[in-house]
Amino acid sequence: MQKEIQLQVSPEVAQNPELLKLQVAKKARLDKADIYHVEILKRSIDARQKNIKINLKVLVFIQEDFVLATKEFPTYKDVSSAQEVIVIGAGPAGLFAALKLIEKGLKPIVLERGKNVRDRRRDLAAITKNHTVNPDSNYCFGEGGAGTYSDGKLYTRSKKRGDVNKILDILIAHGATKNIGIDAHPHIGTNKLPKIIQSIRETIIAYGGVVLFNTKVTDILVHNSAITGVEIQDGTTIPAKKVILATGHSARDIFELLYQKKMAIEAKPFALGVRVEHSQELIDQIQYHCKSRGEFLPPAPYSVVKQVKNRGVYSFCMCPGGVIAPCATAPGEVVTNGWSPSKRDQPTSNSGIVVELNLSDFAPFQDKGPLAGMAFQQQIEQKAWLLAGETQKVPAQRLEDFTKGRYSQSIPNTSYLPGTTSTELGDVLPPFIYKTLQEGFQQFGKTIKGYLTNEAVVHAPESRTSSPVRIPRDTKTLEHPQIKGLYPCGEGAGYAGGIISAAIDGEKCAEQIALNQ
Repeated sequence: MQKEIQLQVSPEVAQNPELLKLQVAKKARLDKADIYHVEILKRSIDARQKNIKINLKVLVFIQEDFVLATKEFPTYKDVSSAQEVIVIGAGPAGLFAALKLIEKGLKPIVLERGKNVRDRRRDLAAITKNHTVNPDSNYCFGEGGAGTYSDGKLYTRSKKRGDVNKILDILIAHGATKNIGIDAHPHIGTNKLPKIIQSIRETIIAYGGVVLFNTKVTDILVHNSAITGVEIQDGTTIPAKKVILATGHSARDIFELLYQKKMAIEAKPFALGVRVEHSQELIDQIQYHCKSRGEFLPPAPYSVVKQVKNRGVYSFCMCPGGVIAPCATAPGEVVTNGWSPSKRDQPTSNSGIVVELNLSDFAPFQDKGPLAGMAFQQQIEQKAWLLAGETQKVPAQRLEDFTKGRYSQSIPNTSYLPGTTSTELGDVLPPFIYKTLQEGFQQFGKTIKGYLTNEAVVHAPESRTSSPVRIPRDTKTLEHPQIKGLYPCGEGAGYAGGIISAAIDGEKCAEQIALNQ
């Protein structure tokens, strides 16, 4: 017999199968000898009290041998001779769109401007060591997209948009640990995600799909308001009647192309701010109410939201045991982001702390039309580069100094490897963002005792939280309202906010193409 049980246990019990079996026996009023196996289905941490608890949902095998349930995975057939669909971008939206196209009997041709996941590493190293940015291969562009080398967080609130578990199962089938299907806030880790991305690419190719790297789309070809194909950087034309546009939130050249071609696009609100780094030990002490985390708890995250003068100020992409990375996508700009390895075992933690923006904030750039938000974003990033001495060093300030508008005489070493330059960040950020963040951090300090410390360091800017542009589409067909056969998709089109939601959106676009055949 099998029985599902929910219970709370200590962190030590949660990691010890024999102790857990004993607790389950007590909870279910069973003899321990009758419990043949306990399979953890869901797991989350309750750190609200001093005594930390682990919430578990388990499947108990009572006088029955454990047999691992088999997952139903999509059935893929050879599509090498099937109708072709171009997918622009090999991020999660593009890759999962390609898998779904194969499942539906269509042949994906994936065009990626950047390099494959292995070769991208050289360009990431060049940013750190030489302050050189390759505009086609960096933390945002290349196989796997922005999430590959910036953490692989899989938590999403997009459960109404599609089957989250199905996306997780496909990732597990391609090499991810099964824990991503168990943990409340699943995470793969930058050190492990590249192999999973490579495995997905191999599946696409094995079933007849095509994946081309270093293939930058320079034009989208339209005749009589319908897609006819795309042009790539060497002038070659690739014909197609269906194109999924999944280029990510930083593909500014694509936004400019659509605007120049008078294809409908819209300015979209996003959030912008800074990335703050604390020691992981301090965050553990604050969140777990203890001097030392111990061996049975993971590095602690935090999540915080405040309102300052009717604007939301909140943590974004918090990375326990992680580092801050240089994520510029063009020369002449500085951009920060954060990531953690799978074990989250670095001595520092970091989080974006960002301010909600409104379309009215982009008024100084109204001459840019729907690209006003993008221009607003660019100006801040370029100013940061100038203040950093025209390098990939990042303007930085100690946290208490930041809240008081005080120049930091020194900056402690941080995980941001290109280095820091002490700057009063009011010189980087627009005044309304700077002042809102100052008040926000003061509120954080009242809620999270110990958070507001001058040993923490603020790095600026954190500017790529989401796309500054939305590419409209029909709510039913998912096609662009003006261009038949063009399917705006994922984060870059304004319809997703992370790996899982982007993957779900990629699948949805592919399904619509299959329905419209």
